[in-house]
Amino acid sequence: MLGKWFNQIDKKEVWYMVLPLLLVIPLLSFSNQIYGVFQGEIYTNLKLIIQVLIIVFTMAIAIQSYLVFSHLLSNQTLYIGNVFFILALLELVSLFFSHNHSIRWAFMEDTLHILIRFYLSLGFLFIILYPKKQLTMKHRILSYSGSLLFVIASIVLVYISPKLLPVQWIDHIDNIVHLFSIVLQLITINIISRFFKKMPKRSMWLISAAISLIVSDTFFIISQDTHAIWDFSALIYQFLAFYFFLKAIYYTSVEKPFQQLLKIKKDLEQSQRELQFQAYHDDITLLPNEHLLLKTLKEKLHENGHQKAIIAIEIDRFAAIRSSIGISHSNKMMKLVAERIQTILPPHYFATKLQEGQFVIYIHHVKTIEELLQFCLNLKSAMKKPLQVQLFSLNGNLNMGIALQEEKWTGEELLMHAQLAMRESRQIPQRFLFYKPYMSKGIADRILLEQDLHNALVNNEFYLDYQPQVNLKSGAIESVEALVRWRHPNRGFVSPEIFIPIAEECGLIIPLGKWILETACQQAKQWEEQGLPPIKVAVNLSLGQLFQQDLVEMVGEILQRSKLDAHYLQLEITESMTMNIDQMTQLLHELKALGIQIAVDDFGTGYSSLSYLKDFPIDCLKIDRTFVRNVQHNPNDEALVSMIISMAKHLRLKVVAEGIEEVEQLSFLMEGGCDYIQGYLFSRPISPQQISETFHDLHNHVDEVLTQLRYKEQYSM
Repeated sequence: MLGKWFNQIDKKEVWYMVLPLLLVIPLLSFSNQIYGVFQGEIYTNLKLIIQVLIIVFTMAIAIQSYLVFSHLLSNQTLYIGNVFFILALLELVSLFFSHNHSIRWAFMEDTLHILIRFYLSLGFLFIILYPKKQLTMKHRILSYSGSLLFVIASIVLVYISPKLLPVQWIDHIDNIVHLFSIVLQLITINIISRFFKKMPKRSMWLISAAISLIVSDTFFIISQDTHAIWDFSALIYQFLAFYFFLKAIYYTSVEKPFQQLLKIKKDLEQSQRELQFQAYHDDITLLPNEHLLLKTLKEKLHENGHQKAIIAIEIDRFAAIRSSIGISHSNKMMKLVAERIQTILPPHYFATKLQEGQFVIYIHHVKTIEELLQFCLNLKSAMKKPLQVQLFSLNGNLNMGIALQEEKWTGEELLMHAQLAMRESRQIPQRFLFYKPYMSKGIADRILLEQDLHNALVNNEFYLDYQPQVNLKSGAIESVEALVRWRHPNRGFVSPEIFIPIAEECGLIIPLGKWILETACQQAKQWEEQGLPPIKVAVNLSLGQLFQQDLVEMVGEILQRSKLDAHYLQLEITESMTMNIDQMTQLLHELKALGIQIAVDDFGTGYSSLSYLKDFPIDCLKIDRTFVRNVQHNPNDEALVSMIISMAKHLRLKVVAEGIEEVEQLSFLMEGGCDYIQGYLFSRPISPQQISETFHDLHNHVDEVLTQLRYKEQYSM
């Protein structure tokens, strides 16, 4: 237990308590030799000095408690001051009595000494036991006035004591009082020790004072002569006790509040540093933020005359990913990207993170353009490995824009130009571009279009057209592809090639995709109710929708609400979405379990491994129109299309060819064994009403085209 106590206080202060106790050993062993040194006037003068010091210390405690009370208003502080005020005055009177050598004055001195020891021990214990409470300033005047009256009454009692007590009793009473004082001090030590863990330093000084008083009382009992070494030693330990009392009061009223003040100051400085760090750094990645970037640009952009540059970086389709996988997972993804950027970051590159999920690299001194290009290539290479965010394996495709400083540009303009180049880089395979002036022209229009897009779904500005897909074996229209259109109230028709990328960037693709899916399913069911043959409807899924945690549940609920047989819904994914094979395999199997069909759209234009064809539950491959367009003129395209059809047949997959506009294209595909055809040769995308009203006419047109083709083939033979 003592070991635990000493660990809570300084070793130096422990020695203050231990060394006075160690002095008892030489006093017991060499008392006569020590006393032989202090005889006559030397002893008298030393004793007088100790008595004066005792008076000084007791009065110092009283004064300090008096002054501190105005701040603390504590009853314990006030009572400590009163007790030592009484002791100081009584010690002063005792000093006066000690210089009178008559028997009466000696008796009065001994009586006063007894009262002092009794008041000290009893007052010490009373202060510790009395509950803490707050007082008012008027209690200070009243208590110190009462203490002064108490001192006067004690002096009167001492003055009349020779008449009340026989002289021979005084030694016995003195010993009894000292024994009583020792008992009270032991009780006090026991009580204080219970609070040692809570207040170690204060308790240590008070226990030290109590131990010193016990030693002092023991020496007074041993001493038979006021001029003996024991009497002098008792005064020494009484002085030490008051010194420890003063240390306890000083620690409570001065040192501890000052330490608390220093701690508050230190905590405040730490809080200021933390607040400053938070103000200039991103919470997720801990990189410097936009505020620090702009501050740095303002201070350093135009100094030294070196060429400066900014590289703006974004995660491709991050808004759609965030709305699909949630904020916590997307923040984790952002943190992983930041770590990879920092891994390859040169020492003189300054990386920052903007609020909208973008990273910005500031280069204070560009040596060569090739240096910037090499950094972009290194960063692309570092991002090839998928980002593992719990169950999600995410591709960290980055778009990068580079802006080189021009003299007239401000820091904000340099940043804006890099961001414009970054947005333009979304359209090219390399995924990084240098800023060119033409990029600034369309930015305002793009921002306005994004704002209008937020209201388009609410205002019912979107609608679906459907492009028929013809079964080449039966010549029947068995399926259609749902294609979203936007009729802007002011701009008129807005191409999907314009608004779909914007919707993906700003996260609107999730609600828009849900509306498309539900509208298409309801329309397919409505055609069935109108008496048309069952028509399968194909709906494209966006990358953002694939990351929806509730995608399977949402599709199931839409099928249930629309009452459409799941067999008549086909979901189309692009080949670039198949790169995360493990994650995609599980998702597609869950969708397949609903009974729907799955197709790979734009097959042959992606960059993924073909191994997914054996792992995914795919029903159909759609050949992109870029291969079909020149199939009759380009031998390479002809070879690729033939290979795709052959591979699909071996894998028992259906094949749909898109973009058929000429009979020659149709002829080649029929000879190759293509299953379905979609294109302007048979029909443009048309409204659902047109399909309902002209369904038979569409079939007649299909028959005419196929008949004409067969006639040409027979004629050519």
